[in-house]
Amino acid sequence: MPGDLTIRFVTRQDYAQWLPLWDGYNTFYGRSGPTALAPEITAMTWARFFDAYEPVHALVAERGGKLLGLTHYLFHRSTTMIEPNCYLQDLFTDPAARVRGVGRALINGVYDQAKRAGCSRVYWQTHETNHTAMQLYDKVAERSGFVVYRKML
Repeated sequence: MPGDLTIRFVTRQDYAQWLPLWDGYNTFYGRSGPTALAPEITAMTWARFFDAYEPVHALVAERGGKLLGLTHYLFHRSTTMIEPNCYLQDLFTDPAARVRGVGRALINGVYDQAKRAGCSRVYWQTHETNHTAMQLYDKVAERSGFVVYRKML
């Protein structure tokens, strides 16, 4: 990864560049057109990054003033450990910047923030068809073996 890539916290001034990355992430997971997120969800997600009482945070990857990727993560408690956990909820890299170390740098940025927060674990999930990303994930973490179940209420 070239040294001119910066991983940093998102700022309010980043919205115009963050939004297309966010939309790209959601499109990748089938949330576009008639299944797109409601605008109020995007607005609330953005607002949470700047609310000190929220456990939700955002990092971006920047090179030459252009945002190339994003990651959103949150801290939470667990019943199986004393330290907080860090859940890496969203990770997306501009398709033109893939396979250039941006995703790895964003994950490492989350690792750094989790260590600073006293977390003993960072975890995430991806869709079973996301083979390209899984090639990276297998290098930077271990598969837990757990299967995710959910029910919409």
